[in-house]
This record gives sequence, structure tokens and C-alpha cells, in this order.
Amino acid sequence: LMQAIARVNRTFRDKPGGLVVDYLGIAPNLRKALAEYSPTDREQAGVPVEQMVAVMLEKLDVVTSLLHAAAWSSDPSVGPDARLAQLLDVMNFVLADPDRKARFLDQTLALAKAFALCGATDEARGIRDDVKLFADVRALIVKLDREGDGAGSGGTAELDTAIAQLVSEAVVADEVIDIYAAAGIDKPELSILSEEFLDGLVSAERPNLQVELLRRLLDDEIRSQRRTNVVQSRRFSELLDEAINRYTNRALSTAEIIAALVDLAKELRATNDRATQLGLTQEEVAFYDAVYQNDAAVLELGDDTLKAIAHALVDAVRESATIDWNLKESVQAALRAKVKRLLARYDYPPDKEERAIELVLEQAEVFAAAEAA
Repeated sequence: LMQAIARVNRTFRDKPGGLVVDYLGIAPNLRKALAEYSPTDREQAGVPVEQMVAVMLEKLDVVTSLLHAAAWSSDPSVGPDARLAQLLDVMNFVLADPDRKARFLDQTLALAKAFALCGATDEARGIRDDVKLFADVRALIVKLDREGDGAGSGGTAELDTAIAQLVSEAVVADEVIDIYAAAGIDKPELSILSEEFLDGLVSAERPNLQVELLRRLLDDEIRSQRRTNVVQSRRFSELLDEAINRYTNRALSTAEIIAALVDLAKELRATNDRATQLGLTQEEVAFYDAVYQNDAAVLELGDDTLKAIAHALVDAVRESATIDWNLKESVQAALRAKVKRLLARYDYPPDKEERAIELVLEQAEVFAAAEAA
């Protein structure tokens, strides 16, 4: 039955509707499958195409109503640049309001499903370009939203590829679609967090798209930092979430969230210079952050003592970190005891010790993975 459905639901070359491509044995198998249903169910099997067309047109009306204040066009005859502008203009409008965004994603998905069921009808052919535009915009928004499930971990390069695929089937294979330029931003040469790039965000076009793009760039950078410094990556992740939540709850305007994200990006960029400022290696900075707590008793130890602890921790972890160290509880237990003795040697406050040990072990796991690589 599934084979029959799959084959009927496809169009073939110049055929106006679905075409069943028979193969040996499909008829008996189809009769056997249908026998599982009662006579009443068999009589009612299938939804009349007219009903699906009505649903499709209803969903189209909902989506176009959501976009009534936006100037959009689905003209398929335009070139790649104009096609990209079509996509990003609609995307920018949808992203301006979280409720609008949620409704657009839901209703466009429903429209695409209804369209797939009656795509061979005259009504569907008449709205094909509109449906494609809406579906493409939805795909880009979903791509931006994929943060923590692994599917979107490819960063902006993956987004560039997705855009290039959606803009036009006629785009030549080696043509580059620049998401930064399309959003009205000068693409950075070396780092997404360069001063010139961040300053250019303030006056760029399509602000709602810029918010999403900057959020994605920051998230990618924070994920990258997690491979070297657990404490700082967690801190910046919390700051990013807090800023985005305030924006989502309308406590910040679009201009204010862009300014806040730019400030956060500059602060994140500044962390790259901390090793030089502290006179430590990047590994030592990570363990320095693990034992540093904004607590009077800890701060009384002095910066030199905290640096000495960080240096000693790197040596201790390097001695204990083997390729399979986090699979061996005995290795972790031995390291925990070693860290506890080390902190006691430097008179680290006992009431802050447990949290520091947990952070050190978490950082040690990251350190061991990097050493194994």
C-alpha cells in the first residue's frame, strides 16, 4: 500500500497527475493490504482532491495574510541576486515578531503538506511559485534556529550552502552566495568578531535578519570556545540567552539587541587576549577561570596564587589525562584527590572547594579530549 501511495503521489514528465508504475505483484499485495480495512473504511479511503485544494488555498490565504504588510514577490524569472533579495526581505519581515515567526513556520508547513497532496491540480500550479518562496524562507529560518541538535553545527558555511541551493536551480555550481552581503553587512576577512565587522552591524540593512545571523555567529563562536574553556563558554552562553530572551519578550528593541550582541561579541573577542594579559598559556587560563570565583575569600588568595594553582593544575591534569581517561572511574577519582590536595596546599577556601573541583574536572575532560586529538 505504501508503494502504491508513493508512486501515485508523483508526477511523471508531462503527465497532469500521479502515475502508478506497476511492478510484478503489486496488485495482489495491494488487495491484501486493503483487506485489513473494513468495507466502510475502504469506501471512505482517500480524501477528495477538491477538499485538499480547499485546504491548500485556505493555508495560502493565512500565510499571505501574515505577510500583508510586507512587500514580497515570488517572480521566478528573476536572477539569483533578486531571488536572494526576495527570500531575505520576507525572512526579515517574519523575524521581526516572534509570534509572527511561529505562525509563519506552522502555517507554511501546513501549506506545503497540502500542496504536496494536490500539486498536479490547476490550482496548485497557479500558486507553485508562492509556495516555493514561503517554503524556502521557512527552510532558512529553521536552519538558523538549529543550535544544539547537531544538525546546525556547520555554522554559517552551512547556511550559505542552504541559501545557494534555495535561491535558484539555475545558479551555476561555482557561484558564491554571500549571506553577509545579502544582509547588508561587510563580510569579515579573518574573524567574525573583528572590530570593523562589528561596527558595520550598527548601520546595516535588514536588522531582523542581522539579529538572527549575529546570534548564530555568536553561538558558533561560543561553541568553539567550549573546546578550550568551559567556564567562559558557559558564561557567554548564559549572557547570549539572557539577551535573546529579553529581545523575545520585547524588553529590547531590534536596535538595542543588535547593540547588545555587538557588545557581547566584542567582550568575547577580548577574551582571546587574556592569556597574554595574565601571563598564562591558554590551557592555564582555562583552569584559572575554573578556580577563580567572585568571592572575597578566594580573591584574598591573590592573583599570583591563583595563577600558581592554574599552572599546577595543568601539570596535574596532563599527567592524569590519557586517551580513555574519562572511561576510567579510577583515573577520575585519583585526579579528584590530587586536585583536592593541591587546593588545600594553597589554602583555597574549603567551602568553595567542591565547586572548584567540579569545574576543574569538567575542564580536565575537555583538556584530555584536546590532548588525545
